[in-house]
Parts: sequence; C-alpha cells; structure tokens
Amino acid sequence: MQRVVLVAIVCLQISAIAWAADEPEGKSAVVVHANAHAHNDYFHTRPLLDALDQGFGSVEADVFLADGELLVAHSSFEVRRERTLEKLYLDPLAARCKANGGLVYRDGPELTLLVDLKTEAEATYAKLLEKLAKYESMLSKVVDGKVQRGAVMVVISGNRPVETMAKQSTRLTFLDGRVNDLEANTPVDLAPLVSDAWGNHFKWRGRGEMPKEELKKLNSMVAKAHEQHRRLRFWAAPDNAVTWEQLAASGVDLINTDNLPELAEFLTARAK
Repeated sequence: MQRVVLVAIVCLQISAIAWAADEPEGKSAVVVHANAHAHNDYFHTRPLLDALDQGFGSVEADVFLADGELLVAHSSFEVRRERTLEKLYLDPLAARCKANGGLVYRDGPELTLLVDLKTEAEATYAKLLEKLAKYESMLSKVVDGKVQRGAVMVVISGNRPVETMAKQSTRLTFLDGRVNDLEANTPVDLAPLVSDAWGNHFKWRGRGEMPKEELKKLNSMVAKAHEQHRRLRFWAAPDNAVTWEQLAASGVDLINTDNLPELAEFLTARAK
C-alpha cells in the first residue's frame, strides 16, 4: 500500500502536464508547472506569491533560527525579525488551501516547500516541527512509516538532521536526499527527493549540445531516481532555455530557476 501511495505522489509531481488553477483573489487561472522550482524564492518582490502567480510547483526558503524564531534570509547578515517563515510562507499557503478546497492550486498537484536550514540542524529542526504542528492539516506526512499526501510537502535541506528524521516513524517533513541516497537506496518515504549541485557531476554549461557521455550520465541518474520512485533536482545548473530543455527532455523532475516568468513561459510553450 505504501508503495502505491508513493508512486502516486511521484507521478503527480514529475508530470510535465500543466493544470488550470484557480486563485483565491479571483484572478484568472494560471498554468501550473509541477516541475518548476523557485530557487531562493524569498529574493523575489513577493516571496511565494510571485511563484504561485507563475504556477510553480516548488519553492525554496532558507531559514535561520534567531532569538527563538525561524527567519527567512540568504545569510545571517540579512536576517530581519519580520520575515518569518510563518508570515512569508506557512500562513499564505494555509489561506490559499482554505480558499481552494484544501489545495494550493485548485484541482492541482501537491506543492513542495523546500526548507533549507542554515543554522544548527537539531535546534532549527525542532523549532520547525513546533511551527509546522499548527499547519498539520495541509501537510503531507508520514504516519507509522506510511505516507499520507496533503497539499504541501515540506522537504528539509541544508543542515539536515538526517539521523533524527530517519528515526521518526511519524513526521511532518521529508528529507532532501543526495546522489549517494540513490546508491544506498535510502527509504523513499524518508527521502522522496534527491538534489545535488550540477557542477559535482557535469561540466556542460548550457551552450551547444550536451556532451554524449554527460548526457548518458544524466539520463542514468534520472532513470535510477525514477526506478526508486524519487524526484531529482540539480541546483546551480545553467539557468537558461538550452539547459531547461535538456533537463525537461531527460525527465529531471524539478528545474531550478531564479527567472520565474521566463521558465514559466518556456514550460507553457513546451507543453503545447
């Protein structure tokens, strides 16, 4: 039963098909791209909301534990007391779910909220769990080792408390795995997503055709991730249309970008 649930989650999220989604503010429907990931989403003028307006299926927020609060920032020098994870992400997502019949996008896919822990793993994770408890009704979760799908999947990256999470048979979070998790075949209910730095594996910088040996390696990594019912993501890949096309063609599940409208337009055109 667990395997069936996990396969359903992955299939929903790796699909390149776009959904029409209503918005709570009464705006016109947007096209939802389950494979679009807003890297460093909090840098945008309207964190989270800009990504949702473009139909992104995944957003990323860096968080620091400071004075007992989880604050969203790229570095400790940029921490601001008013920029809390709740205010910028959790509260708006909860409001969105309430307005859209329990989902972020009406009739759309589960949204991935990638939370990159920038401060000490255990203390930051403990505070995050405290915060997430108030939003349990909208979250995907693991209960006694079985995945229950919700509107938002919270995936932990950065300073990851791997051992602590692995011991939790019931939790509101999932682990952002690494390529070595493909080799180790880490339980997929723990690490349904595998991410790694593009430069750790490839030299191609998105100009001209991808070298055959590198393309073979990319396709092999995608195949292995999908065999294990995981999604695959690379950070710091060239952020241009040539690279996006190769990633999409190879079946990479989340395509990183800092250029939200450009990637959304590219994926919309590609789906036609």
